[in-house]
Amino acid sequence: MKLLVVFLLVGTMMVLSEGFPEPEPGPEAKPTEGSEPETESADEDKNSVVKRAAGCPFDWIGFRNDTERKIGAMKEQLAALANRQNNSEKWIEDLERKVIFSAATDGSGAVGPFNTDTILVYQTVMTNIGDAYNQTTGVFTTSVSGTYYFTFFYHAGREHPATLRLYKNEQLVARSHDHKGGDDGADNGGNAVILQLQKGDRVFVRLLAHTHIWAKNHITTFSGFLIR
Repeated sequence: MKLLVVFLLVGTMMVLSEGFPEPEPGPEAKPTEGSEPETESADEDKNSVVKRAAGCPFDWIGFRNDTERKIGAMKEQLAALANRQNNSEKWIEDLERKVIFSAATDGSGAVGPFNTDTILVYQTVMTNIGDAYNQTTGVFTTSVSGTYYFTFFYHAGREHPATLRLYKNEQLVARSHDHKGGDDGADNGGNAVILQLQKGDRVFVRLLAHTHIWAKNHITTFSGFLIR
């Protein structure tokens, strides 16, 4: 009996000393078809993205370049339109500021002499850009403030003296005069002046009392224009 016990103890100790056998490895998991590997980096740079996109049937790079060209062309067209609009506005502004007139007396012969100073009316208008000159009253009324140039000329016979005076409102600014003729058959004269005017100022020519001018053939004139 003792021998049997000893034999069982020895067998048990041998089993414990050898250890338990390791389990056999199971079948390896195979990746599913169509699934992407989980090892791809989440922060992939743009260059690799472009490289992958280049492999697609749609040309993303060409599409981007073509879009950029079209946007550049549109910007150039908008700039050209803006420049054209600025030029048009400047042209309209210059046109609104353009003031030019030229007129001449008209009649069958002499105008005057009168007993009082009389505003000389130049009935025939050659130019009146800006409509500042009134051919009924003979008065130029400033429509645009600025610097103006005015000039007037006359022709007269020798029977009477000839005296013309240019006024700004009621201020005498220029005159031209010739005495009654003697041996000469006719007289001619004139003057010119540059004036700084404000909108609403009036400029006109007066024929002095007891003097005259020759009105026929547009030989006596009154002109002016805006310098700036």
